[in-house]
Parts: sequence; structure tokens; C-alpha cells
Amino acid sequence: MRIVVDANIVFSAILNTESRIGQALLNPLQDVQFVAPEYLLHEIHLHHSKICSITGFSSERVMDIQHLICSHILFISEAQIPLDMLERAEKLVSDIDPKDALYVALSDFFHCPIWSGDLKLKDGLTNKGFDRFIAIEELLRSK
Repeated sequence: MRIVVDANIVFSAILNTESRIGQALLNPLQDVQFVAPEYLLHEIHLHHSKICSITGFSSERVMDIQHLICSHILFISEAQIPLDMLERAEKLVSDIDPKDALYVALSDFFHCPIWSGDLKLKDGLTNKGFDRFIAIEELLRSK
């Protein structure tokens, strides 16, 4: 099963590798493949200093954790997503958070759920009939 993982999930895992989220990403089930847009790597880079500040870890330690977590994610280039799916996703999230369009487009492309802790995104999309989300409880229940 493929699952689109969004930035807030990855940030949570980086901040606490021992959490349920951290452990789910670091020890994925055999039949689970996490995917994310390459843009997520850019988002992590933008918030690197903040992550270091929050964790109290050195830049190198945070980079090591990032690499470990990201090694369990298949990153997809935006260029691989059909334009019509990108446009549809952009319309869906335009009034919620335009930065989330790539996650929605990947979900559409792979016909798979999004794992997100972003309640604004979930509520906004659910109100529009998009309900392809998975919760940590569902991932853990599969173990």
C-alpha cells in the first residue's frame, strides 16, 4: 500500500523519533511504501534551523535524523505528475493551503491516502468530498 506522507508528519518524526509517528516512518510495515513530493525536502531545508532550535541537536545530528527518516520515503518529482492532476489538486486546495497541492496530486496519481496531521487540510478537503486520509491508528492497527 502506498501512502502520501506530508511535511508535518515528517517534521514530527524528526522532532521525536521515538514517537508513534517517528517509529511508523522509521520501521514501516513491509507492505507500506511512503511517498512524498520532492518539495518536502525543500520544506525540511527551510525549517532546518528551527528544528535544530526545538530539538537542541546540532545541525549535523538533525541532518542525520532527516536522512534516516527520508530514506524510508520515495520522493517523486513534480514533473512526474500529470498536469491535469496538478491543476485539479491546485483548485481543491486553493482556499485551504496552496502548498498542499502536490500532496493531493500525488494521492490522486497513486490512488492512495494522505497521512497528515494538518486538520485544516483534512477538514477543508473532506468538506469538498476528498476523503483519502489515513491516521496513525490505522497504520498501527495494521501491524
